[in-house]
Amino acid sequence: MCKSIKLLLFFLLAASPMLAQEVSQAESVSAKPPYFIQMTTESSAPDAEGFLRRWMILDPIHKDLRTNILFTDSYLRASFVDTLYFKDQFSLVMPKEGKKEKVGKEKLQWRAVESNGYNVQLLRYAEQQLKVKYYGVLFFVATIIDAPEDMDVRLAIGSNSGSMWWLNGEEALILSGDRRMVMDDGISLVVKLKKGANILRGAIINGPGMSNFCVRMLDADGQPVKNIAVRTK
Repeated sequence: MCKSIKLLLFFLLAASPMLAQEVSQAESVSAKPPYFIQMTTESSAPDAEGFLRRWMILDPIHKDLRTNILFTDSYLRASFVDTLYFKDQFSLVMPKEGKKEKVGKEKLQWRAVESNGYNVQLLRYAEQQLKVKYYGVLFFVATIIDAPEDMDVRLAIGSNSGSMWWLNGEEALILSGDRRMVMDDGISLVVKLKKGANILRGAIINGPGMSNFCVRMLDADGQPVKNIAVRTK
């Protein structure tokens, strides 16, 4: 990193101790660059701890957010459910890579990614892949989970900051408040994976600070579910 950039980061972080602390914490649990790797197979298994690393991500939607303390359940429902950002927002069909959605005056694109770590680094995705503003944003994500049989599971999710999740179109979990990403921070009630393809969708919102998430599924004994396949098409 060149000297001028280091000096800029120093002054920015010095001016915002809370941001500096959050960046430090998030980097400590993140995968080292590259944050995303090239897909070489049509599907992938969960990693050794059961985390899903393959996702479709829509380019970030900008939100005028100066704080994260307003992320109550009602605010998140208003932002994720009651507000229609694009035509197929509630579709039960998996979005295709490269598909563009009209959001306001912008055309945003769905992109398939595979995370190099258990936590999907949305801020780094926006920063490195798209070269866009990454504070005050809303991300929509989706993935396909192939189950070998009908399975009762619980979603175990962490997000920075607020998020909401749907399995096959049904609300499964909401994580409200100004929170840092912690694995298994929220655990759903029992939900059913049907035999074959299941679509898991999520929406993650954040103001200042890092933005990332992690998802895995737990069985009746609280153990990670690994006998599934994850794909984006």
